[in-house]
Amino acid sequence: MPPVTEATADSSRIFAANRAIGSVTFETKLSAGKSRRGKVHEAGSLRVRFPSPETDALSAVLVNTAGGVAGGDRFSVAIEAGPGSACTLTTAAAEKIYRSQGPAAEIDVSLQVGAGAHLAWLPQETILFDRARLSRRIDIDLNEGASLLLAEIVVFGRAAMDETMREGAYRDRWRLKRAGRLVFAETLRLDGDIAGQLAQVATARGGTAVATVLIAPAGEDTVERVRAATASFATEVGISAWNGFAVARFCAKDAAALRGDVMKVLAQIDAKALPRLWLN
Repeated sequence: MPPVTEATADSSRIFAANRAIGSVTFETKLSAGKSRRGKVHEAGSLRVRFPSPETDALSAVLVNTAGGVAGGDRFSVAIEAGPGSACTLTTAAAEKIYRSQGPAAEIDVSLQVGAGAHLAWLPQETILFDRARLSRRIDIDLNEGASLLLAEIVVFGRAAMDETMREGAYRDRWRLKRAGRLVFAETLRLDGDIAGQLAQVATARGGTAVATVLIAPAGEDTVERVRAATASFATEVGISAWNGFAVARFCAKDAAALRGDVMKVLAQIDAKALPRLWLN
């Protein structure tokens, strides 16, 4: 290990001082039968805006003024949907995770959905550049009678620019609790030779874009509606239901085709769910 010199120490301090840090915390509440925003707190380079709703739900759009995510950046989002309220959240654009020569970028998401409330977490794609390093965690807590629609798309490289993610690190940790009891947990970890791992049949069989849609509550009727649309899918799509919720998985070599299939599945779940920004 090379010795720590004054120059390298200064470089480390400069690097740390230039990392982007951002957080957004907000709550929704039901007022006179309509969903309204409650307390909102913004810090650093994250902002949230509330445009005119496409549906009866409150609409929220996250904006990262840093213009992307680099190694060492830290972002957090916490949403509390109050009892009976409804909120649909998306992002202003796809989030780009840039190459890192040091620490991973960190993104923490906390979603609390009150009794009888509904939350749709529908950000646009997360795009990982070659040698990007990202650690993300999503923690969800649903109260009795609450519902959730969550979709996350991850793209490894930008095929349109002839870019491939060959190396890097990606860790994605999800935890879902219902009334305080853990009902769903998974962690995905890809490290080192990302391209080689994605090429393996048991991983992605050469796919460069993956997505997960989580629906709660959901049962076999939801599964059947999605499976009935399989003839129109351009990518590999699978869905199953257990413990009162459903999970749909997507894998493709074409990110645009995968996005299209995710939109078709979301339409089967809730035709009004798609934010306007997804349709641009």
